[in-house]
Amino acid sequence: MNTATPTAPTTVTVIGLGNLGQVLARAFLDQGHQVTVWNRSRGKADELVALGATLAPTPKAAVEASELVVVCVLDYTTVRDLLTPVGDALAGRAVVNLTSGTPGPARDLGAWVTERGAAYVDGAVYAIPQTIGTPEAFVLYSGDADAFAAYRPLLEPLGAPVFVGADAGLAPVHDVALLSGMYGMFAGFFQTVAVGRSAGIAAAEVTELLVRWLKEALGALPGFAAEIDAGDYRTDTSNIDINAVGLANILTATRAQGVGVDLLQPLHEVFQRQLAEGRGSESMARAIESLR
Repeated sequence: MNTATPTAPTTVTVIGLGNLGQVLARAFLDQGHQVTVWNRSRGKADELVALGATLAPTPKAAVEASELVVVCVLDYTTVRDLLTPVGDALAGRAVVNLTSGTPGPARDLGAWVTERGAAYVDGAVYAIPQTIGTPEAFVLYSGDADAFAAYRPLLEPLGAPVFVGADAGLAPVHDVALLSGMYGMFAGFFQTVAVGRSAGIAAAEVTELLVRWLKEALGALPGFAAEIDAGDYRTDTSNIDINAVGLANILTATRAQGVGVDLLQPLHEVFQRQLAEGRGSESMARAIESLR
Protein backbone atom coordinates (compact mmCIF):
# COMPACT_ATOMS: atom_id res chain seq x y z
CA MET A 1 0.00 0.00 0.00
CA ASN A 2 1.17 3.53 -0.70
CA THR A 3 1.52 5.04 2.77
CA ALA A 4 2.88 8.41 1.67
CA THR A 5 0.78 11.31 2.83
CA PRO A 6 -1.36 12.23 -0.21
CA THR A 7 -0.63 15.93 -0.48
CA ALA A 8 -0.86 15.77 -4.28
CA PRO A 9 -4.03 14.67 -6.09
CA THR A 10 -4.79 11.06 -5.26
CA THR A 11 -6.72 8.35 -7.08
CA VAL A 12 -9.93 7.61 -5.19
CA THR A 13 -12.75 5.23 -5.98
CA VAL A 14 -16.19 5.61 -4.45
CA ILE A 15 -18.38 2.50 -4.60
CA GLY A 16 -22.01 3.25 -3.84
CA LEU A 17 -23.69 6.47 -4.92
CA GLY A 18 -26.59 6.85 -2.55
CA ASN A 19 -27.16 10.19 -0.86
CA LEU A 20 -23.98 9.94 1.19
CA GLY A 21 -21.84 8.38 -1.53
CA GLN A 22 -22.76 11.16 -3.94
CA VAL A 23 -21.60 13.81 -1.49
CA LEU A 24 -18.39 11.93 -0.67
CA ALA A 25 -17.49 11.69 -4.36
CA ARG A 26 -18.17 15.40 -4.84
CA ALA A 27 -15.97 16.23 -1.86
CA PHE A 28 -13.07 14.27 -3.36
CA LEU A 29 -13.57 15.95 -6.73
CA ASP A 30 -13.57 19.34 -5.03
CA GLN A 31 -10.16 18.48 -3.57
CA GLY A 32 -8.80 17.90 -7.05
CA HIS A 33 -8.46 14.13 -6.78
CA GLN A 34 -8.88 11.72 -9.67
CA VAL A 35 -12.20 10.08 -8.77
CA THR A 36 -13.65 6.85 -10.13
CA VAL A 37 -17.20 5.86 -9.22
CA TRP A 38 -19.35 2.77 -9.50
CA ASN A 39 -22.99 2.16 -8.65
CA ARG A 40 -25.47 -0.52 -9.61
CA SER A 41 -27.75 2.16 -11.06
CA ARG A 42 -25.47 3.85 -13.57
CA GLY A 43 -27.69 6.93 -13.87
CA LYS A 44 -26.67 8.05 -10.38
CA ALA A 45 -23.18 8.73 -11.70
CA ASP A 46 -24.24 11.16 -14.45
CA GLU A 47 -23.79 14.38 -12.48
CA LEU A 48 -20.48 13.21 -11.03
CA VAL A 49 -19.17 12.28 -14.47
CA ALA A 50 -20.15 15.75 -15.67
CA LEU A 51 -18.01 17.13 -12.83
CA GLY A 52 -14.99 15.08 -13.87
CA ALA A 53 -15.43 11.64 -12.31
CA THR A 54 -14.84 8.46 -14.28
CA LEU A 55 -17.58 5.83 -14.29
CA ALA A 56 -16.14 2.33 -13.94
CA PRO A 57 -18.00 -0.39 -15.87
CA THR A 58 -17.56 -3.01 -13.11
CA PRO A 59 -16.66 -3.19 -9.42
CA LYS A 60 -13.33 -4.77 -10.38
CA ALA A 61 -12.48 -1.88 -12.70
CA ALA A 62 -13.50 0.54 -9.94
CA VAL A 63 -11.13 -1.11 -7.45
CA GLU A 64 -8.27 -1.33 -9.93
CA ALA A 65 -8.56 2.35 -10.79
CA SER A 66 -7.47 3.77 -7.43
CA GLU A 67 -5.11 3.43 -4.50
CA LEU A 68 -7.93 4.34 -2.09
CA VAL A 69 -11.30 2.60 -2.30
CA VAL A 70 -14.17 4.14 -0.32
CA VAL A 71 -17.25 1.97 0.05
CA CYS A 72 -20.62 3.39 1.09
CA VAL A 73 -23.49 0.99 0.42
CA LEU A 74 -26.54 -0.38 2.23
CA ASP A 75 -24.95 -2.91 4.58
CA TYR A 76 -21.92 -5.14 5.16
CA THR A 77 -23.50 -8.02 3.27
CA THR A 78 -23.60 -5.82 0.19
CA VAL A 79 -19.96 -4.82 0.77
CA ARG A 80 -18.93 -8.48 0.82
CA ASP A 81 -21.07 -9.29 -2.23
CA LEU A 82 -19.32 -6.53 -4.18
CA LEU A 83 -15.76 -7.13 -3.00
CA THR A 84 -15.61 -10.93 -2.84
CA PRO A 85 -15.47 -11.43 -6.63
CA VAL A 86 -12.70 -8.80 -6.90
CA GLY A 87 -10.64 -9.80 -3.85
CA ASP A 88 -7.50 -10.37 -5.91
CA ALA A 89 -7.60 -6.75 -7.07
CA LEU A 90 -7.46 -5.34 -3.52
CA ALA A 91 -3.77 -6.05 -2.86
CA GLY A 92 -1.73 -2.93 -2.19
CA ARG A 93 -4.76 -0.72 -1.76
CA ALA A 94 -6.56 0.84 1.19
CA VAL A 95 -10.26 0.19 1.75
CA VAL A 96 -12.21 2.72 3.82
CA ASN A 97 -15.66 1.33 4.53
CA LEU A 98 -18.18 4.02 5.49
CA THR A 99 -21.14 1.65 5.38
CA SER A 100 -23.19 1.52 8.59
CA GLY A 101 -22.76 -1.76 10.40
CA THR A 102 -22.05 -3.61 13.61
CA PRO A 103 -18.76 -4.64 15.30
CA GLY A 104 -18.66 -8.35 14.44
CA PRO A 105 -19.09 -7.99 10.66
CA ALA A 106 -16.64 -5.05 10.68
CA ARG A 107 -13.94 -7.22 12.25
CA ASP A 108 -14.69 -10.09 9.86
CA LEU A 109 -14.55 -7.79 6.85
CA GLY A 110 -11.35 -6.18 8.10
CA ALA A 111 -9.68 -9.57 8.47
CA TRP A 112 -10.86 -10.64 5.01
CA VAL A 113 -9.54 -7.46 3.35
CA THR A 114 -6.22 -7.71 5.21
CA GLU A 115 -5.78 -11.33 4.11
CA ARG A 116 -5.93 -10.06 0.53
CA GLY A 117 -3.05 -7.70 1.04
CA ALA A 118 -5.01 -4.49 1.51
CA ALA A 119 -5.35 -2.11 4.45
CA TYR A 120 -8.78 -1.82 6.04
CA VAL A 121 -10.31 1.14 7.85
CA ASP A 122 -13.89 1.14 9.10
CA GLY A 123 -15.77 4.39 9.56
CA ALA A 124 -18.94 5.82 11.08
CA VAL A 125 -20.17 9.13 9.69
CA TYR A 126 -21.88 11.63 11.99
CA ALA A 127 -23.48 13.99 9.53
CA ILE A 128 -26.37 14.12 7.16
CA PRO A 129 -25.25 14.42 3.53
CA GLN A 130 -25.94 18.16 3.53
CA THR A 131 -23.47 18.74 6.38
CA ILE A 132 -20.55 16.70 5.02
CA GLY A 133 -17.52 18.97 5.04
CA THR A 134 -18.96 21.42 7.56
CA PRO A 135 -17.66 21.99 11.11
CA GLU A 136 -20.65 20.06 12.47
CA ALA A 137 -19.62 16.81 10.75
CA PHE A 138 -17.24 14.25 12.23
CA VAL A 139 -16.26 10.72 11.28
CA LEU A 140 -14.98 7.95 13.55
CA TYR A 141 -12.39 5.57 12.10
CA SER A 142 -10.85 2.31 13.31
CA GLY A 143 -8.59 -0.32 11.81
CA ASP A 144 -5.24 0.10 10.07
CA ALA A 145 -3.57 3.05 11.80
CA ASP A 146 -0.94 3.54 9.09
CA ALA A 147 -3.57 3.73 6.36
CA PHE A 148 -5.60 6.18 8.40
CA ALA A 149 -2.56 8.38 8.98
CA ALA A 150 -1.63 8.26 5.30
CA TYR A 151 -5.05 9.27 4.04
CA ARG A 152 -6.14 11.50 6.88
CA PRO A 153 -5.51 14.71 4.89
CA LEU A 154 -7.80 13.39 2.17
CA LEU A 155 -10.49 12.34 4.67
CA GLU A 156 -10.45 15.54 6.76
CA PRO A 157 -12.65 17.58 4.39
CA LEU A 158 -15.45 15.02 4.84
CA GLY A 159 -15.70 15.83 8.56
CA ALA A 160 -13.35 16.02 11.53
CA PRO A 161 -11.62 12.60 11.62
CA VAL A 162 -11.33 10.79 14.95
CA PHE A 163 -9.31 7.57 15.11
CA VAL A 164 -10.64 5.33 17.90
CA GLY A 165 -8.34 2.32 17.68
CA ALA A 166 -6.69 -0.43 15.66
CA ASP A 167 -9.57 -2.87 16.24
CA ALA A 168 -11.74 -2.49 13.12
CA GLY A 169 -14.83 -3.09 15.25
CA LEU A 170 -14.30 -0.05 17.45
CA ALA A 171 -15.87 2.51 15.11
CA PRO A 172 -19.09 0.43 14.95
CA VAL A 173 -19.02 -0.03 18.75
CA HIS A 174 -18.84 3.73 19.15
CA ASP A 175 -21.57 4.06 16.55
CA VAL A 176 -23.93 1.72 18.44
CA ALA A 177 -23.19 3.58 21.67
CA LEU A 178 -23.76 7.07 20.25
CA LEU A 179 -26.87 6.08 18.30
CA SER A 180 -28.28 4.47 21.45
CA GLY A 181 -28.03 7.87 23.12
CA MET A 182 -29.70 9.47 20.13
CA TYR A 183 -32.62 7.06 20.17
CA GLY A 184 -32.94 7.45 23.93
CA MET A 185 -33.26 11.19 23.35
CA PHE A 186 -35.89 10.59 20.68
CA ALA A 187 -37.79 8.32 23.09
CA GLY A 188 -37.82 11.09 25.69
CA PHE A 189 -38.97 13.56 23.05
CA PHE A 190 -41.87 11.32 21.98
CA GLN A 191 -42.90 10.89 25.61
CA THR A 192 -42.74 14.67 26.14
CA VAL A 193 -44.92 15.42 23.14
CA ALA A 194 -47.43 12.69 24.01
CA VAL A 195 -47.91 14.06 27.52
CA GLY A 196 -48.11 17.62 26.27
CA ARG A 197 -50.68 16.82 23.60
CA SER A 198 -52.83 15.00 26.16
CA ALA A 199 -53.38 18.44 27.74
CA GLY A 200 -53.78 20.27 24.45
CA ILE A 201 -50.21 21.62 24.37
CA ALA A 202 -48.84 21.87 20.84
CA ALA A 203 -45.79 19.77 20.02
CA ALA A 204 -43.86 22.85 18.88
CA GLU A 205 -44.55 24.66 22.15
CA VAL A 206 -43.45 21.88 24.49
CA THR A 207 -40.46 21.08 22.26
CA GLU A 208 -39.14 24.62 22.55
CA LEU A 209 -39.12 24.26 26.32
CA LEU A 210 -37.66 20.74 26.17
CA VAL A 211 -34.70 21.85 24.06
CA ARG A 212 -34.04 24.68 26.48
CA TRP A 213 -34.10 22.28 29.43
CA LEU A 214 -32.02 19.57 27.76
CA LYS A 215 -29.22 22.03 27.04
CA GLU A 216 -28.93 22.50 30.80
CA ALA A 217 -29.36 18.81 31.63
CA LEU A 218 -26.55 17.82 29.24
CA GLY A 219 -24.12 19.43 31.64
CA ALA A 220 -24.63 16.53 34.07
CA LEU A 221 -23.29 13.89 31.68
CA PRO A 222 -19.52 14.47 32.07
CA GLY A 223 -19.92 14.20 35.85
CA PHE A 224 -21.85 10.96 35.50
CA ALA A 225 -19.18 9.64 33.11
CA ALA A 226 -16.44 10.42 35.65
CA GLU A 227 -18.37 8.55 38.36
CA ILE A 228 -18.83 5.53 36.10
CA ASP A 229 -15.17 5.39 35.04
CA ALA A 230 -14.06 5.70 38.66
CA GLY A 231 -16.66 3.24 39.93
CA ASP A 232 -17.39 5.72 42.71
CA TYR A 233 -21.08 6.60 42.98
CA ARG A 234 -21.08 8.46 46.27
CA THR A 235 -23.18 11.62 46.09
CA ASP A 236 -24.85 14.22 48.24
CA THR A 237 -27.24 15.35 45.53
CA SER A 238 -29.22 13.47 42.88
CA ASN A 239 -29.28 9.93 44.20
CA ILE A 240 -31.32 6.92 43.09
CA ASP A 241 -33.82 7.29 45.95
CA ILE A 242 -34.77 10.78 44.80
CA ASN A 243 -34.92 9.90 41.12
CA ALA A 244 -36.88 6.68 41.64
CA VAL A 245 -39.59 8.63 43.51
CA GLY A 246 -39.56 11.39 40.91
CA LEU A 247 -39.85 8.99 38.00
CA ALA A 248 -42.62 7.02 39.77
CA ASN A 249 -44.58 10.27 40.09
CA ILE A 250 -44.07 11.00 36.41
CA LEU A 251 -45.32 7.55 35.45
CA THR A 252 -48.41 7.94 37.66
CA ALA A 253 -49.22 11.35 36.22
CA THR A 254 -48.59 10.14 32.67
CA ARG A 255 -51.01 7.25 33.07
CA ALA A 256 -53.57 9.66 34.55
CA GLN A 257 -53.31 11.69 31.34
CA GLY A 258 -54.19 8.56 29.36
CA VAL A 259 -50.68 8.26 27.94
CA GLY A 260 -48.62 5.06 27.80
CA VAL A 261 -45.38 4.71 29.75
CA ASP A 262 -43.70 2.15 27.52
CA LEU A 263 -40.67 4.37 26.91
CA LEU A 264 -40.01 5.34 30.55
CA GLN A 265 -41.09 2.25 32.48
CA PRO A 266 -37.86 0.33 31.73
CA LEU A 267 -35.75 3.04 33.37
CA HIS A 268 -37.91 2.91 36.48
CA GLU A 269 -37.42 -0.84 36.60
CA VAL A 270 -33.65 -0.31 36.52
CA PHE A 271 -33.94 2.11 39.43
CA GLN A 272 -35.97 -0.47 41.33
CA ARG A 273 -33.27 -3.09 40.85
CA GLN A 274 -30.70 -0.69 42.25
CA LEU A 275 -32.95 0.04 45.25
CA ALA A 276 -33.34 -3.69 45.86
CA GLU A 277 -29.54 -3.90 46.08
CA GLY A 278 -29.51 -1.17 48.72
CA ARG A 279 -28.00 1.47 46.43
CA GLY A 280 -30.60 4.17 46.91
CA SER A 281 -28.19 6.68 48.44
CA GLU A 282 -25.80 6.46 45.48
CA SER A 283 -25.71 8.49 42.27
CA MET A 284 -28.27 7.94 39.56
CA ALA A 285 -25.32 7.09 37.30
CA ARG A 286 -25.11 3.75 39.09
CA ALA A 287 -28.10 2.61 37.02
CA ILE A 288 -25.54 1.53 34.43
CA GLU A 289 -24.48 -1.31 36.71
CA SER A 290 -27.84 -2.96 36.09
CA LEU A 291 -27.04 -3.03 32.35
CA ARG A 292 -23.67 -4.75 32.60
